[in-house]
Amino acid sequence: MTETLIKGLYREGEAIVDAKAPQGPLEKRWEQRKFDARLVNPANRRKLSVIVVGTGLAGGAGAASLGEMGYNVKAFFYQDSARRAHSIAAQGGINAAKNYKNDNDSTYRLFYDTIKGGDFRARESNVYRLAEVSANIIDQCVAQGVPFAREYGGLLDNRSFGGVQVSRTFYARGQTGQQLLIGAYQALMRQAKAGTVELFSRHEMVDLIVIDGRARGIIARDMVTGEVETHIADAVVIASGGYGNVFFLSTNAMGCNGSAVWRAHRRGAFFGNPCYTQIHPTCIPQHGSSQSKLTLMSESLRNDGRIWVPKKAEDTKKDPRDIPEEDRDYYLERIYPSFGNLVPRDIASRQAKNMCDEGRGVGPEIDGVARGVYLDFAEPIQRMGKAQVSAKYGNLFDMYERITGENPYEVPMRIYPAVHYTMGGLWVDYDLQSTIPGLFVAGEANFSDHGANRLGASALMQGLADGYFVLPNTINDYLADGPFPAVDAENTELKAIQKENTDRIAHFMSNDGNRSVDSFHKELGQIMWEYCGMERTEEGLKKAIGMIRALREDFWKNVRVTGKADELNQALEKAGRVADFFELGELMCIDALHREESCGGHFRAESQTEEGEALRHDDKFAYVAAWEFAGDGEAPVLHKEDLNYEFVHMKQRSYK
Repeated sequence: MTETLIKGLYREGEAIVDAKAPQGPLEKRWEQRKFDARLVNPANRRKLSVIVVGTGLAGGAGAASLGEMGYNVKAFFYQDSARRAHSIAAQGGINAAKNYKNDNDSTYRLFYDTIKGGDFRARESNVYRLAEVSANIIDQCVAQGVPFAREYGGLLDNRSFGGVQVSRTFYARGQTGQQLLIGAYQALMRQAKAGTVELFSRHEMVDLIVIDGRARGIIARDMVTGEVETHIADAVVIASGGYGNVFFLSTNAMGCNGSAVWRAHRRGAFFGNPCYTQIHPTCIPQHGSSQSKLTLMSESLRNDGRIWVPKKAEDTKKDPRDIPEEDRDYYLERIYPSFGNLVPRDIASRQAKNMCDEGRGVGPEIDGVARGVYLDFAEPIQRMGKAQVSAKYGNLFDMYERITGENPYEVPMRIYPAVHYTMGGLWVDYDLQSTIPGLFVAGEANFSDHGANRLGASALMQGLADGYFVLPNTINDYLADGPFPAVDAENTELKAIQKENTDRIAHFMSNDGNRSVDSFHKELGQIMWEYCGMERTEEGLKKAIGMIRALREDFWKNVRVTGKADELNQALEKAGRVADFFELGELMCIDALHREESCGGHFRAESQTEEGEALRHDDKFAYVAAWEFAGDGEAPVLHKEDLNYEFVHMKQRSYK
């Protein structure tokens, strides 16, 4: 490990290697790993216990699958029902390489599109496995009764999403996440009825229990009674989603947080590529300074809707219906004629920002700048008819009108990019196991499949792939060594973890501060959006790190948490989450500062082509940045996992 600090902020440690990744032909690797993994016979599974944190698509599917296999599963979620996990908010669809449209799609093409869409910053083996099992996901969900859209003849329908030139996205109007989650929920509740899964609603994981170097359970707080509970198991699965709410304003549900992954990181799990965050191009623009969240409008709308801004800045205040066709700039179709409005999300988002920065944005001004572009359905309504457009997008149009008061059948929608997803997450190997033995991480909570930018409709694919097909075939290799020794209630490591968490709660409740948790969170979010958002610079990131550290110090001195610890207390819940966001936000900025290139959702202003596109530096940064927590007040340690491409040639992305 380097003795001196790099950039005054971090140290570099030894390289990290995915020891579980198989070799050989790409299309044989997953089958080979499943064969090599040790098995647990059915009788022994009844002796083993697994904790699953989160019941979205990855967690719900994983808990249901492990329960079906005979393991004893405890599933924890902070919602009142597992069916309210944030996966329910996904709208547009789920990718699968079935080639139903006969447009030359294949497993390899889905693999290539995902590698390219991630700007060549993901592992080949993991991405190919994802593409390989995608077809099985659709079969599984159809068998569960998920009501995918169908063509007139009864066959499953497909549509296109960004970054591809084929139609491979299966969908259920604009409610795909909801329907898929209901399918996983049915499977989960079946196992709860059978007694293999025990559900813990309104429970939040506040720490990971690591005993003798293994993950052995979690500390959870009952959010209704305030009781801090200890739960022990042979393995722990974290499937708690992403950390986009570090930005305060995002499309995530208000309760979404990064605490489960961050507490695991503090206990020894490396954090992979924390600066890789996705800004979604089609969201309802911010309407004022008092807003607490943003609303996603599905990327599927870009199948038929056309994105434009006025060519002349003086036209931005006009009614868009009064602007003639020759005075409209369909800028994505102009700049990227091959892909048009279906370019990847990072590219569409940056171009929307560029248009607004030029003074051609539309809608209300925030801080003196109109942040919005038009998404227009006049042409598809004329071409297909209002009834057919409503059949495809009706619930999305209704949602837009309820929020904005504008009828998108008559007036073009206004959209603008917003934080939506995080490609970074806990580092995992091919088996989805973190650097802590016994801690597995699934879905958006891990870093593994999307590189620097996720393609649309691939989040649902990864969540269900991890939960239904990957985790149940890899966790057995670890559990084959179990059951592990019982953890005594007086164990010194356990007692220390318990005390650390009760002391933390006691500090929040006794701190005589003068600022609310939300005020600190909002200020942190403004710093993150301004300096670690769509465009980042060395100067801005250094400034942000200093500002975050100062704000964090003020937080611990001046935050005020009302109520009591032994009751329902949302201020206390938020305080713990925001405390973790401060540390996570600083690491995101350090990661973004160290990566002196532009790739996918990470855009450094100093590294761009003459045309303003992202400019990678494969000679220096073709690796996963896996960060190790070195202790409070200590600089984080960077471990690099080299990305070796055997089957795909790295090149600068082009969608023109």
